[in-house]
Amino acid sequence: MTDISKFTGELLQSMDHFMPETALIVTFLVALAVDLIRKEGRHLSGYVALAGFVITGLLLFQQAGIEEITFSGLLVIDQFSLFIRMIVLITAILVLLFSFQSRELHEQYTKLGEYYILIIGMVFGMFLLAGASNLIFIYLAIETMSISSYILSGYTKFAKRASEASMKYVIYGAVSSGIMVYGISIIFGLTGSLNLSAINAMMQQNQVETIPMLLAGLMILTGFGYKISAVPFHFWTPDVYEGAPITITALLSVASKAAGFAVMLRFFRMGLSTGAGSWELIGSIDWHFVIAALAVLTMTLGNLVALWQNNMKRMLAYSSIAHAGYMLMAVAVLNDTGVAAILIYFFMYMIMNLGAFLVVQVVADKSGSEDIETFSGLGYRSPLIGVVMTIFLISLTGLPPTAGFIGKLYVFTSVMNAGYVWLAIVGVLNSVVSLYYYVRVIRNMYLRDVESQREKITFNKTIIVLLLVLAVPTLIFGVYFGPIVDWANASMIALMR
Repeated sequence: MTDISKFTGELLQSMDHFMPETALIVTFLVALAVDLIRKEGRHLSGYVALAGFVITGLLLFQQAGIEEITFSGLLVIDQFSLFIRMIVLITAILVLLFSFQSRELHEQYTKLGEYYILIIGMVFGMFLLAGASNLIFIYLAIETMSISSYILSGYTKFAKRASEASMKYVIYGAVSSGIMVYGISIIFGLTGSLNLSAINAMMQQNQVETIPMLLAGLMILTGFGYKISAVPFHFWTPDVYEGAPITITALLSVASKAAGFAVMLRFFRMGLSTGAGSWELIGSIDWHFVIAALAVLTMTLGNLVALWQNNMKRMLAYSSIAHAGYMLMAVAVLNDTGVAAILIYFFMYMIMNLGAFLVVQVVADKSGSEDIETFSGLGYRSPLIGVVMTIFLISLTGLPPTAGFIGKLYVFTSVMNAGYVWLAIVGVLNSVVSLYYYVRVIRNMYLRDVESQREKITFNKTIIVLLLVLAVPTLIFGVYFGPIVDWANASMIALMR
């Protein structure tokens, strides 16, 4: 018979470590109640969400140094998940601030309550995914995150491309989830468990058939690849990024990828490694080569197709695919320096990519177009926009002295140290290719339509502050990056245990 008192005690102890997620649930309910009760004020739920995110951040800080397995092995609370959740939370806060300034949302809706409520639900799903250590719980966390993102991607329902984007997102999401669940069922049949630690123990004790395990692993990798936009699971990304509101595109490009990479690393570390601080994988399957091949395909296709894009959101979508490829390079080495490099890269990628999307948002709000031609002469019509966009694009390319250079430096170093010189060479060549389409935007801003008499573009103080909040760290972390590296290394050690 189950000891009820023991079960209750374990549950209460687990709830003590579930406070940030509990804060998100309370925020969701309060925002929903506010939206139902107060009919006036389009941003009331947004302010509730912002306050809830701040409280959640304070609760996250209190988890520094905690390493616990909670809810009978469903959820791991450690410094690695803390790092990912902080990335997700910072991104969500910035996206809320972007949303308050978005003309795209304001022109079509007098009330945005459900929009902010869905963002809270999406963040909650990402928080669960960052620490999930059970295959079914991983699936549920992905679905919790995805349901909100499906709706948000088609939120501007009066735009034809938004409806198309949402439909494609749902279809691709359903297919990838179905494939992933089938892979989970195969692993359950092979090992008799869904918990990653138990699966690991079973695989070390018994001989598991290679072919079924390879098939199951590839199926689960399909679900992860879909969330991080890895080739060939990327087909939804360009259309969804172009059709979704720019704010949601920014959220998907950073936070969704962070959660996807987190669960992928935890799957390999807890489920397939020999343990005891080692990344040596169980079995004869060469996962290093499988992931390296995905990395090459992802960054190469992303960069090559981005060369032909004239829509800025679509160009940044393919750029986002390419950056997923760079990070997959570090995943492929499957060691501690690779994990630390991914975390460093994600922090740097967050500030520079969100900055680029903010510039696209404010320019599109002023011009009514997301085409690259709208950036012609922008460096003279709005010097601030020209300067900060140049900083973001240089950083996305990976040139010094920007944060993007530091991110790529650590990724390429981890790959080189692991002996994958050929993979590093492919990454460098792809970075050279990416320079072309980023420089196209800079060329338009400073060398095209320079002598036109088009009016100057001005922005309110909030937009200027947000741009500087993202642009200044992009430069600072290009020369002073020690604290981020230390934080990433400490978080990496937690995943190793």
